[in-house]
Amino acid sequence: MKDKDHDSNPVAGSKPGADHHYRFHAPHVHLHSVFGDDWFALKAESFARFFGTPTFLIAQTVIVVGWMAVNILGWTKFDVYPFILLNLAFSLQAAYAAPLILLAQTRQADRDKAHSDADARHREDLAKASEERQLLAANQTELLLGLLQQNTRLTEMTKQMSERIEALTLELNNKLTKPGTGTQV
Repeated sequence: MKDKDHDSNPVAGSKPGADHHYRFHAPHVHLHSVFGDDWFALKAESFARFFGTPTFLIAQTVIVVGWMAVNILGWTKFDVYPFILLNLAFSLQAAYAAPLILLAQTRQADRDKAHSDADARHREDLAKASEERQLLAANQTELLLGLLQQNTRLTEMTKQMSERIEALTLELNNKLTKPGTGTQV
């Protein structure tokens, strides 16, 4: 069973793609489980995961019921009531299952910690980017307000100049026109 978290090889700063969302996990790629990532550790984890499946539980139930039926009905007498051999088999299974389950839990805890760290860094990066965007938006808003005020002043100056030109034009027209005749000189 391959570990999904260790199969991908994300590289920080790589171009967006299928593994782009793993870029914050890149610092943790080197992490190895406390028990290693060798063949035994991977198989032990897969067995531990199998112990919790419905397939295992159903198969174990069928085997136990068959074992008891064969011995109670007298088809064979290899483990008569109180089923000491069956009890020994369960004890042996429990002796191996418990450490395998603990191994799987430890490996999962390592992966969860690495994911948690990467997620926390990702949230911090998002918060930092959000703050930068807010600061940029505030700066742009200030700049836009300054430009709007400058535009308002220029519009007022243009209006004043237009009014002044109109007044000068009327004054010039009045001076160039003969009084009383309305004709130009």
